[in-house]
Amino acid sequence: MATAKYTKGKDGYFQAKVWDGTYTEKGIKHRITIRTKKSSRALEEMVREMEEKVKNRNLIRESAISVQEYARTWLELYKNDTELNTQSMYRRIIEVHLAILKSVSISAIKKTDVLMCLNAASGKIRTQEQILLTLKQVVNAAVTDKYIAPGIYMEIFDGIKIKKKKNTDKRPLTQEEKNAVFSADFTNMQKAFVYVIYGCGLRRGEALALECSDFDFKNKKLNVNKSLAFDENTPYIKTTKSQNSIREVPIPSNVLPFLQEYCQSLKQSRLFHTARKNIMTKSSYVKLWAGIRKQMNSPTLTAHIFRHNYCTNLCYQIPTISIKKIAELLGDHEKMVIEVYNHIILEKEDAQTAVEQALGV
Repeated sequence: MATAKYTKGKDGYFQAKVWDGTYTEKGIKHRITIRTKKSSRALEEMVREMEEKVKNRNLIRESAISVQEYARTWLELYKNDTELNTQSMYRRIIEVHLAILKSVSISAIKKTDVLMCLNAASGKIRTQEQILLTLKQVVNAAVTDKYIAPGIYMEIFDGIKIKKKKNTDKRPLTQEEKNAVFSADFTNMQKAFVYVIYGCGLRRGEALALECSDFDFKNKKLNVNKSLAFDENTPYIKTTKSQNSIREVPIPSNVLPFLQEYCQSLKQSRLFHTARKNIMTKSSYVKLWAGIRKQMNSPTLTAHIFRHNYCTNLCYQIPTISIKKIAELLGDHEKMVIEVYNHIILEKEDAQTAVEQALGV
């Protein structure tokens, strides 16, 4: 005979503590007491019903607010202190790509809704990544607000992955592109920008933010301490990507003379500016870069390729320079440098020769 799961108390009741799908202020599961005088089996059935209600979100407070509308509130409250370009990215995702969920209640969001948004952006890998990032944060906030049961988060997002394509930015310059760096018919501003990102490995925003005072031509050094970003087309100066991005980098001799001459020719502090000498806008930068691509005859060239080229060529100098020092010059983490360096090692790997040299007689 099977043993009863619950025993009758002195008051004649069978009872159990069951999670009601909510949490206390301290983040602990809130449990309620279920009682019956019938039997242990009857109580087991009551517990199963309660667990089923929690699973199906029947005990979570319902809301008529749509996913898109809730996302707008989330952006205002949770992302108020993020950088303007980050806020702009979230706003675009919410207004354009979550519009498909404007009639779906936040309490009723399902995996199929997430997949619908992702499928609508098919072929746009970066946009899909941003949609998924946004929805995960929005749903997590809805869990906190008790519009969605905690366990549902995994149910919604489990197994959803963005199929990534090969990042074409992660390559060094071709030989033809390297030759064009010093032979293309650039304007002075185009040439200065190319020389900075080629010879010093700066990020696009770091280069665009440069002022003449950042250069120490006597000691052949460049101080990196700020970055230029865009809120739509409007530019603004911000801090570097991270604290270790504030750094001092050497200026190679093949680009130093021109950069010094260029700075001396300027009648203002900024190296890069609009036609009216104002701080560089996004549209002005797009025009600048389009001209560089044209002169270098490389229509898919990006500024990040120059940075990857800088890292790759420094990695070829190991052990003359350490991985740690390369990371410092890039204002990045050693992990990124190691990934590049490992790729170089694999390219040069020759197992047969290594074995012969190590073990051959």
